[in-house]
Amino acid sequence: MRDLQDITIRSISVSEMDNNVYLLTSKASGAQVLIDAADDADAILALVREGTADTAAAAHPALLVTTHSHWDHVRALAAVVERTGVPTAAGADDVADITVPTDVPLEHGDIRSFDGFELEVIHLRGHTPGSMALLYRDPAGPAHLFTGDSLFPGGIGRTTTGNDFDSLLNDVTARIFDYLPDETLVHPGHGNGTTLGAERPHLAEWRVRRW
Repeated sequence: MRDLQDITIRSISVSEMDNNVYLLTSKASGAQVLIDAADDADAILALVREGTADTAAAAHPALLVTTHSHWDHVRALAAVVERTGVPTAAGADDVADITVPTDVPLEHGDIRSFDGFELEVIHLRGHTPGSMALLYRDPAGPAHLFTGDSLFPGGIGRTTTGNDFDSLLNDVTARIFDYLPDETLVHPGHGNGTTLGAERPHLAEWRVRRW
């Protein structure tokens, strides 16, 4: 758990693919944002319940964001929505590929405001057409970037064509590395996190190796 000034960030790993599920809870209002209902609805709902300890207000799921449409990131989406009634959001260009209806299609540059914090949408084209990252700017520390499967320690996410690779690396370069400072914390869709400073020296290497 990360205990920040205005929110807490909790996470769990689910499934055989080590998918990360993140929960952001506003300390002031109890508003909660879930990122990627990847698998194991019971574990995700337990995470939501744990988040009630992070606020003196009445904790309540305000939005469930899917970072991209791949099957391993949506396996618990229907069950979590059914059991909580939480509204859903996803990149507009991925909505057609997600079987659970999307209430809020997201576009690059959107700011989603909750009672106590904001998230900025960064569209990263290439892993899927609508893949996106979510940026939380902590007023008292480094920013936190939730990158789905678009950026990991050691490289960008998997792509299937050369054009998709170029698109994703170009977006990651221009919309993340050229936009945010080195101390930004990266929370990926699988495995361990990193910082932009740790990854920045390797951008040219990634372009040469093509993965």
